[in-house]
This record gives sequence, C-alpha cells and structure tokens, in this order.
Amino acid sequence: MLARSTASEAEAHQLDEALPGRRELFRIPPADGGRYTETAYLAGNSLGLQPKATLVELTEDLSDWSRFGVEGHHDAVRPWFGYHRLLTEPAARLVGALPEETVVMNSLTVNLHLLMVSFYRPQGERTQIVIEDSAFPSDSYAVRSHVRFRGLDPDQAVIRLRPRPGEDCLSTQDVVDFLDRQGHTVALMLLGGVNYLTGELMDIPAITAAGHAAGTTVGWDLAHAAGNVPLHLHDWDVDFAAWCSYKYLNSGPGALSGVFIHQRHVTDRGLQRLEGWWSTDAATRFRMEPVSQPPATADAWAISNPPILAMGPVRTSLELFDAVGMAELRGRSEKLTGYLEGLLDAITPTRPLTVITPRDPQRRGAQLSLRVGRTSAAALARRLRHEHGVVADAREPDIIRLAPVPLYSTFHDCWRAADALAHCVPEER
Repeated sequence: MLARSTASEAEAHQLDEALPGRRELFRIPPADGGRYTETAYLAGNSLGLQPKATLVELTEDLSDWSRFGVEGHHDAVRPWFGYHRLLTEPAARLVGALPEETVVMNSLTVNLHLLMVSFYRPQGERTQIVIEDSAFPSDSYAVRSHVRFRGLDPDQAVIRLRPRPGEDCLSTQDVVDFLDRQGHTVALMLLGGVNYLTGELMDIPAITAAGHAAGTTVGWDLAHAAGNVPLHLHDWDVDFAAWCSYKYLNSGPGALSGVFIHQRHVTDRGLQRLEGWWSTDAATRFRMEPVSQPPATADAWAISNPPILAMGPVRTSLELFDAVGMAELRGRSEKLTGYLEGLLDAITPTRPLTVITPRDPQRRGAQLSLRVGRTSAAALARRLRHEHGVVADAREPDIIRLAPVPLYSTFHDCWRAADALAHCVPEER
C-alpha cells in the first residue's frame, strides 16, 4: 500500500509551493469524506470547477437585465446585441484560429449537426463517415443520424476505427494507413482530438493532412482538447471543429460550445448550411428582410439570438485562459500528469489496475485512465469520494478517469488520489 508517510506527502506539498497553479481563483468543493477539508477534484475532464469571478460577473449581467430591460441590448455595461463578439477573439486565440473562423453558440452536439449539414456531402463512392470506435456516444448517434438522413445505411457508411488487438489506443499511423487504403470512399472523418475514454491526444495535423491527401473533409470534436492542450487549427488546415466549454473551460454545466470553420470555407458562398436570424449580417439584421445576407465569417453558421446569461460564464473563463496562457498551462499539466503517473506506477503492478493512457506526454492531455478489475468503476469512484474525499470520473464498466487540471489541481491532489486508490483496491496475492 502507498505509505501515508510524512515524507511523500510533504514532497507533494513542496512541489505545490515550487510550482503553484491558480487554485485560489476557483471554488473548491468541500470533501465528502476522508481527513481533508477540500475535495481532491480530479474530474475536471467531465465538469470543471467554478471560477470565483463567474458569480460576480454573472450577477452584473443579471443586474443589467433588471436595470435596463429590453434596452440592455444596447445600454448594458456589456451590451447584449454584440455580446457574443466578446467571446470570439479569446476563443479564437484558445484554439489557434482567426476571429472570423470562430463563433460560440449552442451546445456541442447541436453544433456538430449544423456542421455536418455543410461538411458531410456523400457522393458516388465517397459516402462514408469515419469515427473512432471509442467515440463519445453522442458523436456516434449524430453521425449515424446524418447517414440515415441522406438515405444511406449507417451500419455500412459509418466506419469505426479500432485499436490494434491487445491495445487500448488508436494509433495515428493506423489512421493514416486507413486513409491511404480507403480514403477514396470517405466523405468525412470526425475524430476526437483527445479521446474521452483513454485520454489519448491524436496527432491532429498529421491526420488532417492525410485526410486531405485522400480528398476527405476532416473535422474534430475537441470537447476534451480545448483548454487542455495547445491547438493551432488554422495552421493545421483543419476543415472544422467544435468543442464544449464545461470541461477544461470551466463555464458551467451544459455550457455553450465553440465552433471553428476554416477561412477557406467561411468565404465559400456555395457551401450549404442552415440559417436563422443571427446568420445574417449584423448591419442589416434589423431591416427584417426575408432573405439572409450572411457575413463571410463563422457567424454565418449562427442561428439564434445568443443566450446572454449562458455566455457570461464562458466569457469569464476565456478571459482567465487569456491571462494565464496555454503554454503555462500545458507545462504545468505535463508535470502534474507525470507526477500522478509515477505515483500510480508504484501501486498498479500489485493491483488489478492498469493505466491505459499513452505514457508519452506528447500523446496525452491532463488525464490518466485506469482499467479496474474485480469491482465496477462506479463503485470504486463512490469509495474514493465518500471514504477519501477524492472525486474521480467513472466510465462503466471498468474505467476510472483522473484529470489533474493545471489551473486548480495540485500535486497534493494527485498524491491523495494515488493514496486513496491504494487503500480502496487491495493488492493481489
């Protein structure tokens, strides 16, 4: 069992003193068990914690509604008519995009549907959509529904790429090899930038380039990548991408999604898309004309009036990421995740626990996933929380996910997680 020694715990505290994060900017939940006051929160890859500034700034927006009523569209401290543009530039910086390529709107799967209207164009033998076999279920449901909508059989047209036998992660080379062999049949490739289950970071530029060489449109679900790893979507020539903002971006449960559409597509007037009032140029919107005049930006994919009270927490979060910067966060992320990996290496060889996330820091984000044996993942997660105050994320039947988020997680959180696992999972005799 991992010793609850003064030296090892002291080392974690020393690392926190030497390499501090921004924990003081967040509200840390109280522990629901164990001997510590605060939770060791390692589930930020499922729902991020609340920044302290969120309540203050959201209250300001509520106050403007109370004070101005409808006139808040133009007279609020942050006028509602152009509120969504406050998010555009920081969101673009976060994912390595141009502002005209970026818009924040809707929720993630809604945005994937809107994007597939434009970018899934089956024709001739090129009808297939490729996803990873361990794609998040919502992505799987979405692509199958688009295939059916086009009159095709999803069991034939949806290709699910699997890891090699005996492996847990899908290798970039296997994706590239598939495109070399079969890319002429693929209309759209839609993969997760960081796989939600394994924590594997895919080689986005290499796969995008291979897809384009095969004549395939390449989109990315960045739900677990945005705010987790550095992204350069414009330079990588990605066709489109979407991400949520309630995980690493800490914008609240079900928070709004971001969208990237490459510059070459936003200027393509022939590209089909669904439209609504917010799709037309802001300068002509209140002429109430019957025909849309979409701008040559990602705003042309927006449909509805932006939900201001939902946008406020996203704006607050993006300002925080702007202030800290992804370079600093990525550096601390690698140190935290590497430290946690070393602690797990000390306990997993004698227990039914196996880390399935790649060991190469360049192939993962702020997540380590463990396969557990002899108990369910959910049951283990409950013990970690209620007996030790450690919040982890369970994916049934047998995966526990630990996410040392660099903004607010600490080395001591990592130590507590490994120590709790050692106590909850007996050694095998």
